[in-house]
Amino acid sequence: MSPGIYLHIPFCRAKCLYCDFCSYAGYEALHAPYADALIQQIEAHAAFWRRGMDGAPPYDTLYVGGGTPTVLPSERLAALREACGRALALPPGVEATVEANPGTVTRASLEELARGGYNRLSLGVQSLDNDELALLGRIHDRQAALDAMADARAAGLRNISLDLMFGLPHQTLARWRANLEQALELAPEHLSLYALTLEEHTPLAAQVARGALPTPDDDLAADMYELAQELLAAAGYEQYEISNWARRSPDDLPGAIPLLACRHNLHYWRNEHYLGLGAGAHGYDDTGRYAHTADPAEYVRRIAADESTLVSSEPITREQAMDETMMLGLRLNQGVSRQVFQRRFGVALEDVYAEALAELAGTGLLESDAEGIRLTSRGRLLGNRVFGAFLR
Repeated sequence: MSPGIYLHIPFCRAKCLYCDFCSYAGYEALHAPYADALIQQIEAHAAFWRRGMDGAPPYDTLYVGGGTPTVLPSERLAALREACGRALALPPGVEATVEANPGTVTRASLEELARGGYNRLSLGVQSLDNDELALLGRIHDRQAALDAMADARAAGLRNISLDLMFGLPHQTLARWRANLEQALELAPEHLSLYALTLEEHTPLAAQVARGALPTPDDDLAADMYELAQELLAAAGYEQYEISNWARRSPDDLPGAIPLLACRHNLHYWRNEHYLGLGAGAHGYDDTGRYAHTADPAEYVRRIAADESTLVSSEPITREQAMDETMMLGLRLNQGVSRQVFQRRFGVALEDVYAEALAELAGTGLLESDAEGIRLTSRGRLLGNRVFGAFLR
């Protein structure tokens, strides 16, 4: 299993009202030293993490997320990509994604990113409705999103993903349909659609708690999800994961993951290893899962002092690895392969999960065949219930 590389940029121009990610606004003075520290950490890990040695597979993806990576100058992001190639043997031409928000990119900055080796852009549009963008506390409006998409195409980027959110307070089915139809007119290669989650201690959750905004309607959100499935399928997109669709390609193989799927995120859903670097980043390797300090100032200080930036490290037992492989793999429409599970763990699926598989199949949430097991259409709406059945 080839691992991926994840770099975290914990800065934003402004904190969105729904966000509980590891991100900070108003830390501009830290931007340059943080980028330098991250390159130092990449280089420090070179000897330990370099792949391609002794038959080990090389890294095959890079994902720079946040936060909003594009609050950093494009040349610094290009330097991060170059450092990964030089120090971690990341080959040229592999999928290299950078997240961006409208309002933080220009045609010139996107051209610099493309020249710097990024070939995939994940654009956090969230909505193409100005009222909804204001409700979410986004820094851009609809026109800025359209401009960012046009600039990305003009810069030569040919693999673009758009993020959209549904189930928002006051959002109607008609407004969600309009969002989807406008997004499809932009013809992105990939779409990620997420239902709003009210995270504790966020301003949006506080507004709902005090009655300033209505509580999101779960039944309406389910209708929005099913509408998205219908519209995107008709427009030529293949749903390959609960929240993700890729535009179909003539070279796609029947039953296989679409070629335009996010290759990096497949590492997560297949419960594979990945190197995580940067403040707030998590990673997964032979020793287990680990996390770096979420405080960017502390991260920079520790790098300068040649101290470890890790704040946690958790060994993963074989039993945990099996459970996580089930919970994550079932997010994929392809599901969990019987052959891959047997090869990885040395046991058959039914040898470990016979009772859970029978119960979930009996309630119409799972389907099974000789290839593997996967969620049904109903199961995708009740995914958390299914995933919980595999947590021992």
